[in-house]
Amino acid sequence: MLASSSAQRVIWQDIINFVERHPGNGSHCMKIHRLPLIAFAFLLLPCWASANLDFEIQGLEGEVQQNVETYLAAISPEEREMSYRFTARVERDVRQALQAVGYYQPKIKLQGPEDETLVVSVTPGKPVKVAQVDVVFEGEAAMDDDFHSLKANGPQPGKRLNHGDYESLKSQIKSLAVKKGYFDGRFTQTRLDIAPERQQAFIHLHFASGKRYHFGAIRYQGSQIQLKRLDTLRDFSPGDPYQVTELGAFNQALANTGWFASALVQADMEEAEGTEVPIRVTLTPDARNKFETGLGYSTDIGPRLKFNWRKPWYNSRGHSISTSLAISQPEQTFTSTYKVPLEDVSREYYQVQLGLKRTEQRDTSSLEATTSVSRHWLYDTGWQRSVSLRWLYENYTQGQDEDIVSVILPGINFTRTRARGGLMPHWGDKQSITLEAADPIWLSDISLFRLQGRSAWIRSLNKNHRGLLRVDGGALISEEFSEAPPSLRFFAGGDNSIRGYAYETVSPEDDSGQLSGARYMLTGTLEYQYRLGGNWWWALFADAGDAWTSELSWKRAAGTGVRWSSPVGPIRLDVAHGLDNDDDDFRVHLTLGPEL
Repeated sequence: MLASSSAQRVIWQDIINFVERHPGNGSHCMKIHRLPLIAFAFLLLPCWASANLDFEIQGLEGEVQQNVETYLAAISPEEREMSYRFTARVERDVRQALQAVGYYQPKIKLQGPEDETLVVSVTPGKPVKVAQVDVVFEGEAAMDDDFHSLKANGPQPGKRLNHGDYESLKSQIKSLAVKKGYFDGRFTQTRLDIAPERQQAFIHLHFASGKRYHFGAIRYQGSQIQLKRLDTLRDFSPGDPYQVTELGAFNQALANTGWFASALVQADMEEAEGTEVPIRVTLTPDARNKFETGLGYSTDIGPRLKFNWRKPWYNSRGHSISTSLAISQPEQTFTSTYKVPLEDVSREYYQVQLGLKRTEQRDTSSLEATTSVSRHWLYDTGWQRSVSLRWLYENYTQGQDEDIVSVILPGINFTRTRARGGLMPHWGDKQSITLEAADPIWLSDISLFRLQGRSAWIRSLNKNHRGLLRVDGGALISEEFSEAPPSLRFFAGGDNSIRGYAYETVSPEDDSGQLSGARYMLTGTLEYQYRLGGNWWWALFADAGDAWTSELSWKRAAGTGVRWSSPVGPIRLDVAHGLDNDDDDFRVHLTLGPEL
């Protein structure tokens, strides 16, 4: 009858200890004594060989322990069956893991298994250190600072040997050579010599780069846009030193125009002449007309139907047209935009816009028509500047105020949006400020100065914690405020303002108790989000602010909600309570769209 599992473990450990105390010395007598014991041990294995063993590493820490754990984790559960082959593999893997980080003379001892855990005790010994770094660049790379930076950031004499650092340096040299056009480059020597007894390592990497290639002729295929327009999108010219990042930036710039369904920029090595590499640009025109329809919903305006018609390219000069219609119960909006790229296609353009909007919302009844012409610049810093001239015609009733107003508003806007992490970024911020003015001198019915701005930040702590801070403000300065149209006055409250209050209900009231709109507005949001799992987040937030004319009276709100990072953008569902509400009710807010 076979022994029990625990007894077998004891027997096995006794055998291991016996063999360690009596290592084979080549004598026939010792072999005869050891064989029966080993054979007996293997007879006992079948009853408990199927145990799924874990490992406990002793004697190591930090990077060295992590490397050993990584090697052992590669042993599948099916292979973790106590046998001579298994223990030999464990010792071999531990030894290889230690050598990879510079320990060539370790002492390894296996104990157990006990409670389905095999204890691996390691005394790593003295590490092998880099004694010499012989990295030599020949050819034009010898005068290239980028290659010497790789050497300066690679393995250094006196540091513990790490095979990964050595292989990484080799890979980085080859990669840099391809990126910078040293297409004939090759290693003439790659050697890592190790003297374990002396704890020394000697690195030898010799790279002969040959000549650096340069950009050749640019050859376009399939473009419906004038080539001189496309040329403004690239930052390199024929004859410049080859740099793969320049090709990537050109490819991205072509894609960003919206003119093409696909764009591919490639170095045509097969057609290279000498050290000149032609660049082949293969383009597929986008559809001349694009139509989109959508159905949306928010608690501010309820259900909304949207229709968009776009012409990504109207002519060979790259002009484009977009037209949109949005219909909801309180608001109906029509907008048409004509965009004219300038000489620097990706950075400068004119835009002409026509718009109509009808609003029937609580104490506001308005029909407005707008026409604007604007000039836009995009800077390397990410800031976008635009100057505009806007004509606004509005026939309105706001509370007790009723009028028809025509104003001409020259203005300027500065905007910058940065984000990392897709539709629901883990890092981002937005700053925007707009200034507009009107005066009878340039044929406006009234005189006014209007300032509006927004600043928002998103920051994250690891993958599970996310914070949002947002501040919005504005001011309308005019001695004829009662004649200012509602679209220029300020209101607060709603999904993207002070939650817990209905849409645009935070406003001064006139003598009849109707909303009149405000001269000033200031609101802020502080929100914390915690990942529940996958694309779902829980949120806790506080909002505060007011829209006022003569006296500021803070309106506060707090609530909680959930966020879903959907394929079409973040969807937010909030339950909020306005702490200064007269009715003391909770409000539900549902929104779809970016947070910045």
